[in-house]
Amino acid sequence: MARTGKRMKEARNKIGGQKSNSLEDAVKLVREGATAKFDETLEIAMNLGVDPRHADQMVRGTVSLPNGTGKTVRVAVFAKDQKAEEAKEAGADIVGAEDLVSSIQGGAIEFDRCIATPDMMPLVGRLGKILGPRNLMPNPRVGTVTPNVKEAIANAKGGEVQFRVDKTGIVHAGIGKTSFDVDKLVENVTAFVGAVTRAKPSGAKGKFVKRISLSSTMGPGVEVEVASAGGE
Repeated sequence: MARTGKRMKEARNKIGGQKSNSLEDAVKLVREGATAKFDETLEIAMNLGVDPRHADQMVRGTVSLPNGTGKTVRVAVFAKDQKAEEAKEAGADIVGAEDLVSSIQGGAIEFDRCIATPDMMPLVGRLGKILGPRNLMPNPRVGTVTPNVKEAIANAKGGEVQFRVDKTGIVHAGIGKTSFDVDKLVENVTAFVGAVTRAKPSGAKGKFVKRISLSSTMGPGVEVEVASAGGE
């Protein structure tokens, strides 16, 4: 049986066993418990009242966080000719076509976001089994299949976060660093919860946002009052 370390015990004691907290109090508790020797990420988990096995209950989308994620995002772009040049000028970390496909098939996935121009999708389609499970497959619904590669790159590097409900009905994402000021983290949480709420699918019945929890990378979860975070 796994043992709970001293640092984790201390972090849990700070929470004080409270069932739920206002959003601001929850953020403060997470920051206080973030005692690792690196700048931990503030992570959010939302338990939704959906069954993603049904197509009309799938939840996915993007949100631009007002204060960014605090993370350096590496962007790969599938493009040719002029669009490839635009991507390079816009700051893409990797740009390619057939050569990029070969690189990924060989196991080199050195990026956090993948963007493609529409004409590249027949080529990118070969990578579905590799990129799909990693949630890296370009998709027009989240703006990563687009002729406007400059804007897509700017969004990816400027704090845009993608979200997608998993098979258990949970949406999870990193939405800032615990070194951020409390008010900035509160703004990021509110923006994320709002985007997920607006993405409520037509097939969802009853209470949509059932539970919200915040944590740091190495810390325990802190439950948030759904209404205080702007959830439905």
